[in-house]
Amino acid sequence: MARILLALRQRILTPDKREALFDTRGFHVKNDAARQALESAGQSFIGGFGDAAGAPEPRAAEELLESRPAPLRGFAYEGAAMAYALMDGLRPGGGRGMARFLAGRGDAHVYMAHVGAGWAMARLPRWRRPAILPPDPLLRWLALDGYGFHQAYFHTGRYVHARHRDPAHIWPAELRHYAPHAVDQGIGRALWFVAGADPAELVRLLHRFPADRHSDLWSGVGLAASYAGGADLTELRTLREAAGEHRAALGQGAAFAAKARMRAGHVPTHTAVAVGAFCVTSIEQAAAITDAALTDLTDSASLPAFAVWRQRIADHLVLLGRC
Repeated sequence: MARILLALRQRILTPDKREALFDTRGFHVKNDAARQALESAGQSFIGGFGDAAGAPEPRAAEELLESRPAPLRGFAYEGAAMAYALMDGLRPGGGRGMARFLAGRGDAHVYMAHVGAGWAMARLPRWRRPAILPPDPLLRWLALDGYGFHQAYFHTGRYVHARHRDPAHIWPAELRHYAPHAVDQGIGRALWFVAGADPAELVRLLHRFPADRHSDLWSGVGLAASYAGGADLTELRTLREAAGEHRAALGQGAAFAAKARMRAGHVPTHTAVAVGAFCVTSIEQAAAITDAALTDLTDSASLPAFAVWRQRIADHLVLLGRC
């Protein structure tokens, strides 16, 4: 009976893999290779969600997640985190699925897992979102990033083409001052998918947003282009030039991708190439910069520690002459 119930839960909750196809989403197609790379990322996410939804507990899901191709494993862990956060949110008294997940192998993918929690927040009623907001005061902002990605990916007409921005009051009071920035970082990541990893299309879409949103959007672009891939070195260098005054934000996003890949124990070639193009440095140095920026990190008078962390990374890249 338990197996039947798990299979039923998996079937009811898991999104259809066709939801990650460009034909379904209406995203720009640059070429087949880029489309395949980005569709594989989305389908791995959905596959990871299904692994978690159909498993009796996180340790069983880990065995399935670890069997996935190394370059795509982070996306699968992100999807699994969404599943655990969603199931926690659907339980009237809450749950500890996400906490147990992060206590295991999910810890190696902690950044992606927090992003996955944001996808779950996007699928729950607003009044239930606080129940699954990650408790980590630094990384909880990645959940808002994940929310932004979800909205731009699934509601592209509104959040990308109409450039809608949610009012800050939809978030708990302690998040409102920085929430629009964190959400825009997620929208920037989604732009890489919407543009099909085409620098020209990406720039066209991004430049339609108000100028005061560009820095956060470029940060998200840097993370997605480095983590997910889909562009060659020439295209990445073109993108760096197009970022102009926001090169440091682009580099900061790439440094985040470097750290996430290093922590997970596998760095695909495309990530190393992108980090080199955006940060003009190695994966190891980019990841080390993110670690160094954590030293004595606290909230400032006007910014949360997460924003200070990002700014420190960007400033360090500028100081080194990387941006």
